[in-house]
Amino acid sequence: MKIFTNAQIHELDKYTIEHEPIKSIDLMERAAKALTHSIMEQWSNQTPVVVFAGPGNNGGDALAVARLLFAENYQVKVVLFNISNQLSEDCATNKQRLLDMKQFKDFTEVTATFEPPDLTAETLVVDGLFGSGLNKPLAGGFASLIKYINQSPSKVVSIDVPSGLMSEDNSFNVRANIIHADLTLTLHQKKLSFLFGDMQPFLGELKVLDIRLSQEYINKTEAQFSILEESDIRSRLLHRGDFAHKGQMGNALIIAGSYGMAGASVLATKACLRSGVGKATVHTPKKNYDIMQISVPEAVMQMDHEETTFSEAVDTEDFDALGIGPGLGLSENTAIAMISQIRRAQCPVVADADALNMLASHRAWMQQLPRNIIMTPHPLEFDRLSGSPANGDYERLQQARDMAQSLHAYILLKGHYSALCMPNGHVCFNPTGNSGMATAGSGDVLTGIITALLARGYKQEDACAVGMYIHGLAGDFAEKEVGKESLIASDIINYLPEAFKRLND
Repeated sequence: MKIFTNAQIHELDKYTIEHEPIKSIDLMERAAKALTHSIMEQWSNQTPVVVFAGPGNNGGDALAVARLLFAENYQVKVVLFNISNQLSEDCATNKQRLLDMKQFKDFTEVTATFEPPDLTAETLVVDGLFGSGLNKPLAGGFASLIKYINQSPSKVVSIDVPSGLMSEDNSFNVRANIIHADLTLTLHQKKLSFLFGDMQPFLGELKVLDIRLSQEYINKTEAQFSILEESDIRSRLLHRGDFAHKGQMGNALIIAGSYGMAGASVLATKACLRSGVGKATVHTPKKNYDIMQISVPEAVMQMDHEETTFSEAVDTEDFDALGIGPGLGLSENTAIAMISQIRRAQCPVVADADALNMLASHRAWMQQLPRNIIMTPHPLEFDRLSGSPANGDYERLQQARDMAQSLHAYILLKGHYSALCMPNGHVCFNPTGNSGMATAGSGDVLTGIITALLARGYKQEDACAVGMYIHGLAGDFAEKEVGKESLIASDIINYLPEAFKRLND
């Protein structure tokens, strides 16, 4: 699913109006009906409604919703803000349509100061002040109004975007001047800012309403951002032939685990084997031998010369993919061995966890990384890599995009919507997974999955996309069984078979 920028959404509306064809006021009515239906699903007509409408098309949507709710016997109060005495054409039309309803009396048009209405716990506020076109923080009277609404006990439904929130970059927005919605009814698609963790407090429950915008425009227009869908993943899968043997299914090398962190190597190796690889070899310190041999008998052991750490790069000529980093520790000898291993690797590489932390402490090494390397940082690891902590999730994503392009790397920035930043500048977000996966070892499992897929013959982009989707899907299956609070990383591995079966059926 493509995620369009605000400018592209504006063009999509315009294209729909010109090519359906449909009048803009009729497209607004279509949206208002969808919005009204969603409101009526959650609140009965015993709920008093206060509608705050701005002077633009978001306000026009709100006025149309007010009219439709009133027609369904809701008690509706409308406050239209027209400070500059300049309403958009469709907003003005919907104002007149509302006033033409003879029975409707509770309408206030604000051109200067006003006395805000009482907002009680029983009141539903419909926020139609500002939509996706906002491009600067709110200030003055509108900022005061938003603070008043946020401090009230009323439930708030925002139309398209909570007022004050920008649809893309909120790095320098004023958080106190953004509506805290209980329900956001957004039109056509999620906005880019909706995919960031730091924006979730403003959204509440989120519903996407289909208002049948032009599919022709959607199909032909390139988007820099997208959300993976199950059909995207199914089309990328490499299927196992009936006559396949293990020599054709890939040979993966996992370099993981210092002494005391053998669990990281166990999780990464088990996940690798559960993801269809023909053979997995784990390189780990000597003191991890018994733990690994007992925990993962299917794996081939390759022991480091050192008792407790990874100390020396090994030959990768016989391997189809390398996963390196989980639980390695941060000793200087290990750091030197790690960069030497990555530089001399003769196969695709996945770098995670301590491999990334060691790169962050030796940032000059970043220029020595091979093209098309896959890195899988969580936000804190990425901030260390970039050397400049981001001012919010949007800025971090932009830094990851820039780094992926400059290094010609695949950077999988982990989060609720994990973002795969590719060398060509494109970003795809993963919709699977849940907060129960915020647990130690979850990233080690992802490393094992992606390494297995690379060894199987997947291209880097496909290995990342399929890997993060299946990782999240297995986590979703596990959450249904054990719940979010009790989910641990090995549960994700246990449900990998269910995830692969779902996608292969």
